[in-house]
Amino acid sequence: MFEAIRVAVGQVTLSDAMAPARTEEDQLELAVRGYARMVYRIAYSVLRNHQDAEDATQETFVRVLRARRKLVAVDDPQRWLARIAWRVAVERRKKSPETALEETGQAGMQLRSAEMPADEAIAGREVARALERLIPALPRRLRDVVTLSTVEDMSPKDVAAVLEISEAAVRSRLFRARQILRQKLGALLEGSYGT
Repeated sequence: MFEAIRVAVGQVTLSDAMAPARTEEDQLELAVRGYARMVYRIAYSVLRNHQDAEDATQETFVRVLRARRKLVAVDDPQRWLARIAWRVAVERRKKSPETALEETGQAGMQLRSAEMPADEAIAGREVARALERLIPALPRRLRDVVTLSTVEDMSPKDVAAVLEISEAAVRSRLFRARQILRQKLGALLEGSYGT
């Protein structure tokens, strides 16, 4: 009988000791499941390469695994993960030259599946390609704000937290970046269509 109590007490003690670990593991698993796409998209927006973005996503979650005890205390896991993903991607971009892979098959599928007339779809695709070339040409402080706000549709508050700047600076930079993009896009379209 005492043996059964000792075993039962041992099991309770063991399971109680493992409870915080399970909570951390559960939170980590939830973070991976819930935010993996967001982390990938942030990495891709910076690196513009599928394989590099996958590597950066994996590295982001490795860093989160190392700091998993902090995850329990984080108020906003999405913002915390976005900040880590951003830093990892920027570090990787600095280490390797930028190489973009063309995804022509995907573009063709998008064009065929569009519900609008072909000429409108082509014009929209041309504008998107022009923006893809113009955004990287922006000054870094403007480019970073545009990338985060458009890729993940992050609020100015979230972008400010990721970049560690004020919300007012985010709004100001976003406004200025949009002005520059509008001017350059207008000039490009004017030249393309011979206005």
